[in-house]
Amino acid sequence: MSDCIFCKIAAGEIPSTKVYEDAEFCAFKDLNPQAPVHILLIPKKHISSLLELQEADATLMGKLLFRGQKIAKEQGLGESGVRFVFNCKDDAGQTVHHIHCHILGGARLSDSFGVR
Repeated sequence: MSDCIFCKIAAGEIPSTKVYEDAEFCAFKDLNPQAPVHILLIPKKHISSLLELQEADATLMGKLLFRGQKIAKEQGLGESGVRFVFNCKDDAGQTVHHIHCHILGGARLSDSFGVR
């Protein structure tokens, strides 16, 4: 999608601090971190939210979850704990309409639902 900021980040058109990239996924540090470790993991394929997934996306999303697990462990969160968050649509706090998984950790996290 031409006006999607995450598509532009994945394409290298907008700079980011990438922590992982392959043919299907890109992971980068959140510009407004809500925890000491706050990484966004996105598929390069544009999908607006979890609510827009098609059955054909099942394999891609399975791979995304396993990649998120690997990134969390590489960031040292495997023992202390990690939170994976998907916000879907405006009322849930989704501000960029490209599916993304927040990977949060590095400190004891509150029960707040304010992750954007």
